[in-house]
Amino acid sequence: MSPSTITAPGLPSRESVGPLGVDIGELEVVFVAADPPRTGSFYCYERSDGRGSSAELFLDETIEVVLPAGSAVRRRRVRARRLSVADAITVLRDAEERDGSASAVCWSRALSAGLVLIGRGRLYPAVSPDGFDAWMLGPLTAADRTLLDAFAAALPPAGNATPVLGVSPVAISSPRYLVRAMWDALADTMVRTQAAPLVAGGGLFAETLAQPAASLRGWLEDASSDLEGGADVALRIELGEERMARAVVQVSSRIDPSLIVDLDAVFGAPSALQARFGDDVEAELLRTLRRGARFWPPLEGLLRQRVPGALDLHEEELADLLGEACTTLAEAGISVLWPAGLVSDGVKLEASITADLGRVDESGFDLETLVAFRWQATLDGEILSEEEVDLLAEAKRGLVRIRGKFVAADPELIIRLRSRRPHRLSAIEALAAALSGSIEVEGERVGVVVGGTLRELASRLASFCEDTSDEFVSPEGLVAELRPYQCRGVAWLEHMTASGLGGCLADDMGLGKTLQVIALHLTRIANVDGTTLVICPTSLLGNWEREIRRFAPDVPVRRYHGATRSLDDLLAGEIVITSYGVARREAAALDAAGFWLVVADEAQHVKNPASATARSLRRISSPARLALTGTPVENRLSDLWAILDWTTPGLLGSLESFVRHVATPIERYRDPVVTERLARTVRPFLLRRRKTDPEIAPDLPARTVSDVPVALSAEQVQLYEAEVREAIDAIEKKDGIERQALVLRLLTVLKQICNHPAQYLHQAGPLVGRSGKLAALEELVPVIIDEGDSVLVFSQFVECLSLIEARLRDLGIATLFLHGKVSAKRRSAMVDDFQAGRVSVFLLSLKAGGVGLNLTRATHVIHYDRWWNPATEDQATDRAHRIGQDRPVQVHRLIAEGTLEDRIGELIEKKRELAETVVGGGEAWIGRMSDAELADLVRLGRGE
Repeated sequence: MSPSTITAPGLPSRESVGPLGVDIGELEVVFVAADPPRTGSFYCYERSDGRGSSAELFLDETIEVVLPAGSAVRRRRVRARRLSVADAITVLRDAEERDGSASAVCWSRALSAGLVLIGRGRLYPAVSPDGFDAWMLGPLTAADRTLLDAFAAALPPAGNATPVLGVSPVAISSPRYLVRAMWDALADTMVRTQAAPLVAGGGLFAETLAQPAASLRGWLEDASSDLEGGADVALRIELGEERMARAVVQVSSRIDPSLIVDLDAVFGAPSALQARFGDDVEAELLRTLRRGARFWPPLEGLLRQRVPGALDLHEEELADLLGEACTTLAEAGISVLWPAGLVSDGVKLEASITADLGRVDESGFDLETLVAFRWQATLDGEILSEEEVDLLAEAKRGLVRIRGKFVAADPELIIRLRSRRPHRLSAIEALAAALSGSIEVEGERVGVVVGGTLRELASRLASFCEDTSDEFVSPEGLVAELRPYQCRGVAWLEHMTASGLGGCLADDMGLGKTLQVIALHLTRIANVDGTTLVICPTSLLGNWEREIRRFAPDVPVRRYHGATRSLDDLLAGEIVITSYGVARREAAALDAAGFWLVVADEAQHVKNPASATARSLRRISSPARLALTGTPVENRLSDLWAILDWTTPGLLGSLESFVRHVATPIERYRDPVVTERLARTVRPFLLRRRKTDPEIAPDLPARTVSDVPVALSAEQVQLYEAEVREAIDAIEKKDGIERQALVLRLLTVLKQICNHPAQYLHQAGPLVGRSGKLAALEELVPVIIDEGDSVLVFSQFVECLSLIEARLRDLGIATLFLHGKVSAKRRSAMVDDFQAGRVSVFLLSLKAGGVGLNLTRATHVIHYDRWWNPATEDQATDRAHRIGQDRPVQVHRLIAEGTLEDRIGELIEKKRELAETVVGGGEAWIGRMSDAELADLVRLGRGE
């Protein structure tokens, strides 16, 4: 590496005039070593090319320097200034940027490189030649030594000058020695801060003043010899014919890594060979072996030899080396080399599970069935015989020879082999072990070997979707054409529920999770007259009922919600829909109904297993459970545990064990082994498809429109009914323009009430719990964001959008808000922010944002309130669904159930020709209705 590439990381640049007011370009720089190293110093002296006038005030003494001149030297008297190492760091930094001399630049770079090494902790305590405490820079790697050599080669003669400071004979030091001495001086300076003596508890290796330390020389040299030495020591183990084994001392050169010889080839060798291992190599090797003998006493036998070349090993000593002694010697700087094939990786225990769980395709897999497993010992992947296991179990020493290899017999392994008692676990624990390939036993994870129908079931589960996707036939009574990926989903659901295993359908929003569950219900009731319970957020009750009536009109469906709810006289094959709140309060009644299948929609509601809702859902028993969610992991992996432990109890073990052994290694340390093991376990129980999946994207329409019916809150009901009563009375008494004005006012205030009571009452809040629409939006938007998508939210009311903005802000969701008062410049900036993905939620008033914008980043559009002209809604939707959009767009229309929104929506969908006549007319056509028609339109329906 060239010194020209070395910079001073983190040092600020300066102008050409340095901190002491001197132009560093006018000065040469040289380093003078001293003992102890921290007393070494730099000298800045005037150049010989006539430059130097501005440095006069800086230079405060006259000295004589000796400079190299080819094979000779020359003397020169110069003006100079002495700098401590600490001062030199300040004066010389950024010398290159300040047009410094060649010597100043070279020493500046060398200082910066030394600081980098110190920052990496490269320093150690030592005793200087004169017996003082000193910190040295090291150990140096091969790359560090190369860098040192590069600095030495780049040092110009002016930087290698020797000041004549006394009467002793002058000797010019080598550039390499000077750079190395400067690095030691830097290390010896930087650690000696004012606080160092307080931290160190004394002055030794902390005070700036020289501290005598000659008595520590032997100990420090012994402790640090492996840091700066030139040789590495290893024990090469060889198997003997007549003896157990022997350890041969092998030496490798740090200076020349290709040089590896036995120690007896180094002792007494020519000086040229010994020099390739560093200075005084024989003494260094003996120090290393003495240190190793303190860690492992058998090495004392080597030290009694004239040339410590090899040591015969007994069985106990070999066993030691196979165990902790190997690690202990490594701490002393001695490695142990084993010949290939001589030592095994060790005996490994595996849990052998062979369970007959009945036919693989038989219904009702019992999760509580107990399965036994036994320990199975393997050596390098091969199963050991009973006789070999007995040999290991009866081992008196830690080393056993099996199949021509030495095997370290772990004491804990021996205890397990001696007991060899069968362990018991539940069938679901056995299945999880079969899928993941391992099991945790007594706090330790071991591999498993499975057999019988357990292996067949695990294999079938792991590949079910791929193997059976073409076998599924759409059930009778389904008024819909399932797409191929939906057929695969229903087939998977049918298999998992029929087996009693349960699972989680985690498809992206808009892929038809509701439709797949309806198809599953039809498939199952063809064979079993069971009932299905669907638990969902209150805001989705209407959507579930509507979807069931639409896609399975022959299936009886009831809402178990409201004051008149009842579970009496359930019909065969009926679907019951209820909310999480009702399920929490009436778990016992729901459990007594004996549902064949329980479905939890938006299953993130059970992600807290300690919550009352989650505990209540566990009390509702059924042969199978299904969870539906677009975000199986919202914040932590424990969310996934909570969902799957409800659908398939015991699959992932206890929550405490899951957090300690799975969630923490993955979330904190990104452990790839644990991640893959978890994926293998949950993959058969969690089906997740994304809109961008290659096999799904061709099936999706360019635009999907779905109505989201929401229930009014009690407050909304009261306001709605009161407004209707008063308005209808007033309208019946008016005619002409006055009547039409009253009608249009009624429509406006009813839509405001449907949006949120706070909008109708012109309040800033509170917002939570007062509006079914806002509750639905709170469910919808976070799911969209979690899936990495963006959304446009349209409303014709700016005041309503302000309330939505405030609520989403409370939830920590950033938004953009475009309305008619936004300037053209700000409008353009908002579009740029949204298209660039800096914000994922864009709130737009229908008039300001309904036309003229290109917002193709959005893959979802939410119409918070309905506009009676479908063309106006379509124009707004086309902000996302337009040329340049390369992804499907999902349109969500929030409809207040049982209100005028519901009825006008039906009217528009059933009579598109009527809608065409309304284009450009807004809501005026409603004003022309008769009193009876109007009353029927706006009356509040109670639902069924």
